Amino acid sequence: MIDKAKAVSVSRRNNAPVPSVFGILAGPARHVELDGSGMLRNAVTSNPITRVGDVFVMKMYYSELGDYEMNNHVVEYEQDRRIGWEPEAGRGHPRAGRSLGQRWSYQLTPDGPDATVVTEIYDCTRAPEEARAGMDNGKVWIEAMAKTLERLDALCARQGNQPSAS
Repeated sequence: MIDKAKAVSVSRRNNAPVPSVFGILAGPARHVELDGSGMLRNAVTSNPITRVGDVFVMKMYYSELGDYEMNNHVVEYEQDRRIGWEPEAGRGHPRAGRSLGQRWSYQLTPDGPDATVVTEIYDCTRAPEEARAGMDNGKVWIEAMAKTLERLDALCARQGNQPSAS
């Protein structure tokens, strides 16, 4: 038996104001551009996230599962501060319709008027023990999380630090 996991997190200072960063994170269609894992393929949902209770669907690919969808239930939403969702296995996934006991979230902390410290958090503490063990209590995602934050910073720089429409 393994000890119950703690959430893992990665932070990076982003040279963009908080509203610019949050606008990108609230747009599911932008997530493919950010994805450091290489698993996201396309957003089925194009509407921006606006509140807790929203659900956005992403097309995914994982070599062991092939193509599938994830239905992401927004469970945290504080404009320009925090956004997070809990994935539920969707169409094409062997566990379709079931929560995976995971949560992805982003916390934004202003660092002056034109910079933001972005912290990506992965919490698998509610995932089955076998799943937590298979992903080293979430530590397998740390490298991909760092890549995601690097891509987010680059995307903000390319769009000129202007707030995204959301």
